[in-house]
Amino acid sequence: MLSDCTDPYQPLEVQYKITQRCIEALAANGFPLLIVTKSDLVTRDLELFRRAKTVVVFTVTTLRKDLARLIEPHAPLPSRRIAALKRIAEDEVYAVARIDPIIPKLNDDPRELEELVAALRAAGVSHITISTLKPIRGFFNRLEEADSELAKTLREIYAGGERQLGYQYLPTTVRLKIVERLRAVVLSHGLSFSSCREGLPHLNTSLCDGSSYCRPERPLTSTPAISERF
Repeated sequence: MLSDCTDPYQPLEVQYKITQRCIEALAANGFPLLIVTKSDLVTRDLELFRRAKTVVVFTVTTLRKDLARLIEPHAPLPSRRIAALKRIAEDEVYAVARIDPIIPKLNDDPRELEELVAALRAAGVSHITISTLKPIRGFFNRLEEADSELAKTLREIYAGGERQLGYQYLPTTVRLKIVERLRAVVLSHGLSFSSCREGLPHLNTSLCDGSSYCRPERPLTSTPAISERF
């Protein structure tokens, strides 16, 4: 998996090609690959991906340019990511999308999420994973410095939610509503679905990280009772 802690396609990758050399070595030795990124630079390595059983997972949080600039100011715009997903799928490399994080009052509008899922389906993704925002300690204090009104709103929404392993969760009823609503949309488009670290594995129809497609010993989809991996 490249990578679960930071994007493997940082801007410096253009010059140093560290990720590219890692992929070359892994593919040459028969490793299946799970690439998780927000960067359309990933399309540079499509030829390498064809040498191994590869899944490319793109995080797309919204289709709105203004909102994307607010949530993830240094990432490529959503339109570039959608275009990259389309190119990946057309190259017959498995494409998976993550809608992560879903932030109440910012990118959880049902109509906009419906449009996002439709765009991802049109681009050729096979699976969608979703995850709600899970703030760490100090998050709301830092947010208050940038946007006091939004910080106040989110504090109220998250009030009553439990804390797990240092993360603040939405109240269960709120979390369940978001996951169930988006699950119905994803399944209506004929895609497999999972949520990540939401405590609702019974709603999943595949592994939450999208690795079903690069695991020859596992089916591409499974029963809704399949466990979350994270």
